[in-house]
Formats: sequence, structure tokens, C-alpha cells
Amino acid sequence: MPFLDRSGVKIYYEDNGHDPAILLSHGYGATCRMWDAQIAAFVPHNRIIVWDMRGHGETDDPKDPAAYSEAALMHHHRIERAVIGGLSLGGYMSLALHLAYPEIVGALTLFDTGPGFRNADARRAWTERAQQWARTSRRAGSPPLERARRVRAGKHRSARGLAGAARGMLAQVDDIIAGLDKIAVPTLVLVGANDRHFLAAADYMARKIPGAARVTIPDAGHASNLHQRTHFNRAVADFLASLPTGE
Repeated sequence: MPFLDRSGVKIYYEDNGHDPAILLSHGYGATCRMWDAQIAAFVPHNRIIVWDMRGHGETDDPKDPAAYSEAALMHHHRIERAVIGGLSLGGYMSLALHLAYPEIVGALTLFDTGPGFRNADARRAWTERAQQWARTSRRAGSPPLERARRVRAGKHRSARGLAGAARGMLAQVDDIIAGLDKIAVPTLVLVGANDRHFLAAADYMARKIPGAARVTIPDAGHASNLHQRTHFNRAVADFLASLPTGE
């Protein structure tokens, strides 16, 4: 199995196809396996890189967030610029990557996700819930958030890793939501019509990100790429076809 070793921390990834490159990040409690249908659909025309985030799947659970990142994967594969995207937590991580390294992001694809909370009390309440999910995941061995939304999780090495991911990755910072109007790359904001927790967030991002394309997938919940893969893949393909050559 392919791993990127970052100072002893192993990150599991898969690299299929040929440039132009698309890097996809999964949601909390899932693994890179949630992108299997997208790999099959897009690999004839794109290079698709997927990975298991900290504490998920086959990836280690380092305490230091700097020990793993999407940017590390791109550097490892000598990719200077790519379409970056993800679902739920993976979408939020993609926004964070753009904030930190805008020069390596050619376009953003944000699926069933949100930019965090501008209100400090709401952000604090979210962090408290994340801590509760961490405790529950450690005891039950399965993340309640994504289990409830029927996101296919795949296999994880340990409940301890998922708990660590909840503590270390679900916390949110106000820089992300404050920087939406500074995003200057083509952006797709996509959400399932039945994903009621993220409909308002999708509307907000589509308003704030200059020129963002907004797509709703009918009869889909939080895991829109799994619930309606044909509609999802068509929407993504249309967005990719609209990009300037080289993105």
C-alpha cells in the first residue's frame, strides 16, 4: 500500500490517472474509499489523488497537525497546482489549505460542507460537540456524526485515532469564514437537497465566494457523492469542463 512518510508519520494515499490533478479529502469518519465512484468516473481524464486523513483508515494519528497535510501530498507528488476539494470536514480542510497556500490551489470543489461559524458562541458550541464526539467515538469505535448521516466509513485502524481526529481536526477558526470573499479561484459549491444541516452554509459560501457556482443534488443527503453518484459526477464534470486550461 502507498504511504507518505512524514518524519515517521505514515499517511495513506492513492494516486491514479494523469494530470491535471484533483485532490479529494473525505469527511470525518469516512476514508478515501468514499471516492471510489469518482475515481472510476474521472481517472480517464484526470489524475485523482485521495487519502486517509489523520486518525482515519490506514493513516497514523499524529498529535502534531503539521505532521500531515494535503500540501505534503502535493509536494510529494511534485504537483505545483491542483483542483482541491472535499466533503464535509474534507471541504473545510480544503478551504483551510487555500487560506494557507493559495498558490497551489487552481480551483475549489466544496461538497456538503461549511466555512465554520462567525459567531463565537456557535463556534464554541461546535467545539464542545466535537469533544463529545471524540469521547463517544473512543467508547463505541464508530463516529456518531457520520454514522447518523450514513456516510460509508470504510475500515479504521482504531477508535482512538478517530477520537484524536475529532479533538484535533473538528475545531474551527474564524479566519476561514472571514476569508471567503478573498477566494479568487473558480469554486464549485455543491450540496445534497436533503442535507438540511448544510443548505444554509452552501448558500452563504455561494454568496460570499466571488463567482462561485452553486449546485443542489436532488434526493441526496450529506454524502451526495454516494447517494446520487450520477448527478454528482455530472455536476463535477461540468465544473471541470468550465475551468481554464491548466487549472
